[in-house]
Amino acid sequence: MTQPTFATHEVFNQSPPFEDVDLFAVDRPLVEAVRSNGGAAAERELSEFGRHWGSAAMADRGRLANENTPKLRSFDAKGNRRDQVEFHPAYHELMAHSAHAGVHNSTWMADGKPAGDATEVIRAAKFYMAAQVETGHLCPITMTRASVGALAMQPDLLARVMPVLSTKSYDPSFAPWWQKRGMTLGMGMTEKQGGTDVRANMTRAVRDGDGYRITGHKWFMSAPMCDAFLVLAQADGGLTCFFMPRFAPDGSVNAVQFQRLKDKLGNRSNASSEVEFTGAYAERVGEEGKGIRTIIQMVQLTRQDCAIASVGLMRSGLAHALHHARHRSVFQKHLADQPLMQAVLSDMALHVEASTALVMRLCRAFDRTPHDAAEAAYMRLLTPAIKYWTCKSAPPFLFEAMECLGGNGYVEDGILARHYRESPVNAIWEGSGNVMCLDVIRALSREGEAATAVLQALAAETKGLPGAGEAASFIGKTFRRADGERVARLAVEKLALLAATAALNGVSPRQAELFAATRLATNHASMYGAVELDSADVRALLDRALP
Repeated sequence: MTQPTFATHEVFNQSPPFEDVDLFAVDRPLVEAVRSNGGAAAERELSEFGRHWGSAAMADRGRLANENTPKLRSFDAKGNRRDQVEFHPAYHELMAHSAHAGVHNSTWMADGKPAGDATEVIRAAKFYMAAQVETGHLCPITMTRASVGALAMQPDLLARVMPVLSTKSYDPSFAPWWQKRGMTLGMGMTEKQGGTDVRANMTRAVRDGDGYRITGHKWFMSAPMCDAFLVLAQADGGLTCFFMPRFAPDGSVNAVQFQRLKDKLGNRSNASSEVEFTGAYAERVGEEGKGIRTIIQMVQLTRQDCAIASVGLMRSGLAHALHHARHRSVFQKHLADQPLMQAVLSDMALHVEASTALVMRLCRAFDRTPHDAAEAAYMRLLTPAIKYWTCKSAPPFLFEAMECLGGNGYVEDGILARHYRESPVNAIWEGSGNVMCLDVIRALSREGEAATAVLQALAAETKGLPGAGEAASFIGKTFRRADGERVARLAVEKLALLAATAALNGVSPRQAELFAATRLATNHASMYGAVELDSADVRALLDRALP
């Protein structure tokens, strides 16, 4: 008589981990978007980056950095004020790998001038891939890169900082920045009484010799582990931007006192804090009273990265969902062969493909802005619109991706729950959705002729595509309305969709036609998969998304 067996833990009908892949080579829409925007010469470099960041080892570092969150150590063992933030080694490893690849500085030359030659596009492709693995550590990476835009307003300071900032070394030691192999920079603008209205800031700056002493409070100080920060404070001449190092010129710890680390919904690997300045030493960046004009040079770049990271998160969600569906069988068929699942995944793939083309097109504008007025106008008008649309798109998209994995998507063993928690912050940081809409309106009012030229160019690039002409007409009419602010969200979304169609048309015309038909010619349904695509287009979209 055969004895019954009780070995119930045989694992089958589960997808293998999506790791040890080349995140660049398996992403045909990314490869084509990089190529179409001037980055073809870097394909080998990007493939090496994709293999490294797509490895199981990097995935594990991302997991460990999020499970072991940063801790604030206000004092040392002897009671001396230190205000240090401690991280798990995995976080430092992620930072080191990003720095080694130049993700924090490759768009600048050693003297702080823009590097050009598609460096924005190439660097964006790396940022997009790194975001798929671990997004939290990219906060100090992006602020360090973006800070150069503001520091350029103070050339003498920039000349002192760039020799340290321009290296590909990551140095986490708690020491004066001028003694280190590499440095990172953070930012402090938001105060509890003002929020977005930074003109209401109350932090004060008083001249002290060649520097200033700053006293006040910041409700959000991003990346408090950095070596220096760009902060806004009220000087005699008005709101001014300052460079505030962790150590004063004499080598003593600066009077930057962190009160607590924020307990955030996501972005767990990264530290954000509340801080008091008790006469902290700082140097002026730009003119007194021109603080917003100065720091907006940094904010424009961090907004660009919010958009890139959001698209990277969506790409990762799509890749994991499609990978799972191709291995998971339900009702005697793989999920990926079920018509309803095909409809969902192909619609999601179309959204990611358009989003990828759009952010790479934006990065091309950043590359060309210094010497091309039309590209500069594109950058100024569309950066807030693109941030608005991509960052708002990410949370519902990632929810759909989680659902494709069923219960496996909802548990912390996989990456999608982390992606879902991570995604809302990009829509909040560097200006919420309403602020982005107001910035689009401001660009239209201040540079009406240049902005109109951008709209005309988008209309020309999408001519003949379904709904494109009507969308362009709607955008123009809506922004001319006396009550344009009231309906700005609708117009800005249409603007982003038109720009995405144009960008995708320069990469893959058939996909642009499908995107226009499902997003411009008609209002896209609130749920993915509620559009009708023929079977050949479904197969093509899924094959392009993941071979």
